[in-house]
Amino acid sequence: MPQLISEPTMIPVPGGKTIAEYVGRVKTGDSDVSVAVMHAPAGWSEPEQAPAFDEITVVIAGSIEVECEGKTLTVGAGQALITRAGEKVRYLTKEDAHYVAICLPAFSPELANRDDE
Repeated sequence: MPQLISEPTMIPVPGGKTIAEYVGRVKTGDSDVSVAVMHAPAGWSEPEQAPAFDEITVVIAGSIEVECEGKTLTVGAGQALITRAGEKVRYLTKEDAHYVAICLPAFSPELANRDDE
């Protein structure tokens, strides 16, 4: 039977970013996939990471910057980006950004393999 998810679980993040998880380890106990809506304020950034999951990012409003292999990609509203497991990436914003992140398998802090952890 279909499962209606009427409210996400809010996951606290440093730096003013918000994560609203609709599907994943926290909200539904799913380990195969996670789907979250993010809002990152201008000037937000996170440490470099080499996640053990593929991540699909769909930008709804604003833009995000993604640093990878010495290059910076700007992903704007209406665009998407796929990063593959094991790629070293760093996400940051120069302006407010609203986006959806889909991770396969589901996101967990341990699988993110961030440089600060």
